[in-house]
Amino acid sequence: MTELDVLQLIKQTFWVSILLTTPVLLIGMIVGVLISIIQTATSIQEQSLSIVPKLIITVLAIMGMSKWMLGYMINFTTSLLGSLQTYAGM
Repeated sequence: MTELDVLQLIKQTFWVSILLTTPVLLIGMIVGVLISIIQTATSIQEQSLSIVPKLIITVLAIMGMSKWMLGYMINFTTSLLGSLQTYAGM
């Protein structure tokens, strides 16, 4: 296994983690911005008003996308384990 192979594996792993976390983070960010706009417009400064909806929406987003996320992780792991012989040098 060369240094290039290790760097390629690291690159693929980072790409998978970014691809899987970005939709959930974007949904949480959009909800947070909308709640902040509402709080600013109504002059409500309650902290729980911003945290609770973001938490609920984030959990719902994870639950809604869990099938896709798990399928993507299974495909990545299967391809990684399938190419284990080439990485081990056997």
